[in-house]
Amino acid sequence: MVSVRIILKRLVLAAAGCLALVYAGDYLYLRARMLHPKEADPYESFKILRVLAIPEKNGKTEYEVDALNPEQTVTCVHSLFPHSGSSPCWYVKPRLNQPIPM
Repeated sequence: MVSVRIILKRLVLAAAGCLALVYAGDYLYLRARMLHPKEADPYESFKILRVLAIPEKNGKTEYEVDALNPEQTVTCVHSLFPHSGSSPCWYVKPRLNQPIPM
């Protein structure tokens, strides 16, 4: 009879192995697309306006454009996981227009 501990250990190892295979496949697919890059594939850059959300004492929030650094360039990668220091575009795009809380 196999103990529950051994079964859990095997399940965790199998899940880690599957995750490693998916990450490796994602990385290899990214590298293949880097050999013949297109304009927005595999990396894409966005210029966004940095908006600061400043809380006030009365509970309201004031929004201001950052005076020191009004524009910011954000680079993302079209993949499932982050690669080369860039976050995936599926994660970055919904957060582009969110103000920065102070």
